[in-house]
Amino acid sequence: MKNDNVFLLLNGEKPNSLPDLSKYEIICATDGAYQYLEKNNITPTFIAGDFDSIQTLPNEIEVINTPDQNYTDFDKILQILFDRGFYKVDVYGASGAEQDHFLGNLHTAIQWKSKLNLTFYDYNSKYFLAKNNTKITGCKDQIVSLIPFPKATNILTEGLQYPLKNEDLIFGERIGTRNKAVNNEVTISFTEGNLFIFINH
Repeated sequence: MKNDNVFLLLNGEKPNSLPDLSKYEIICATDGAYQYLEKNNITPTFIAGDFDSIQTLPNEIEVINTPDQNYTDFDKILQILFDRGFYKVDVYGASGAEQDHFLGNLHTAIQWKSKLNLTFYDYNSKYFLAKNNTKITGCKDQIVSLIPFPKATNILTEGLQYPLKNEDLIFGERIGTRNKAVNNEVTISFTEGNLFIFINH
């Protein structure tokens, strides 16, 4: 798999600012998000989707039609990236707008957790599905939330204001919102389950 970073824009809440796109090997978008790139004079490597929201398809970029309604546009574009050998994907526009889409995107992230390294960005935070042993650097004084989806067991943390010591988090019973990094390096480990980490900017 290639370690080159991919910039992926989905059709959720659009970013108020964009990262340095020159650091990305690939810039791509689902069809509903393409208009945002076009308005900002950004030419993606390719766009993919069923194109029900675009009347005129662009000629200067690769257009990949993915009409299968059994999968979301997010899932289908991740499959394209995986098939092309890419591994690290920064995802913008996954949250905001319609919240059922946001939850669906978290569901998709879990499905791809063993194949792709996905990091999501929105107005307030970045978030990602943690590996069983995760290290976060450069985060002192930032708000860190641990959200099980739906459960993560034997969580052990170092560097947070309120540490967890081999404890379980279960959605609907106990979650770990609004903790704070007291060190510049935070480590989080757990035994089983799925755990999303949200870091506020």
